[in-house]
Amino acid sequence: MSDYRRRYLPGGCYFFTVVTYGRRPLFGRPEPVELLREAMRDVKRRRPFEIQAMVVLPDHLHTVWQLPEGDADFSRRWRDIKHDVSVRADAPVNRRGEKEVWQRRFWEHAIRNEEDWRRHIDYVHYNPVKHGLARAAGDWPYSSFRRAVAEGWYPPEWGGIEPGDLRDWDLE
Repeated sequence: MSDYRRRYLPGGCYFFTVVTYGRRPLFGRPEPVELLREAMRDVKRRRPFEIQAMVVLPDHLHTVWQLPEGDADFSRRWRDIKHDVSVRADAPVNRRGEKEVWQRRFWEHAIRNEEDWRRHIDYVHYNPVKHGLARAAGDWPYSSFRRAVAEGWYPPEWGGIEPGDLRDWDLE
């Protein structure tokens, strides 16, 4: 058994990777992506947080969240999101009676500073290109990239070539 300890920082900013069960391409169609969006909106209403960047790929997602001041409970939010999607998703059921939608855990990284934040934001937005799903970041429909362009974070053509700060960087 692992003795991994999560780092809970009230008001913290975090990068997350969440993977589907057995890396099944659950989010390869618009309908399941919309289920995920609905679940996230519902959880955000009950337990607020800000999504600063997000990308949904067929078998996993990456996101950067900012939690409210004084609140560090990202685990509860993920538990609720995963539960809400699982209840609504059309997925096989295992011998325990659980829907096979998500891997049991998720990976998180507490963002340390602005450079670390920028690198993780770039990683999120470049991920569909890295996986061969899009030719440029703006081509992938399930990403916050276009919002980031509107905010002035990127030029529209960004992400056709791997950013230098992401070479040899793998957070899958």
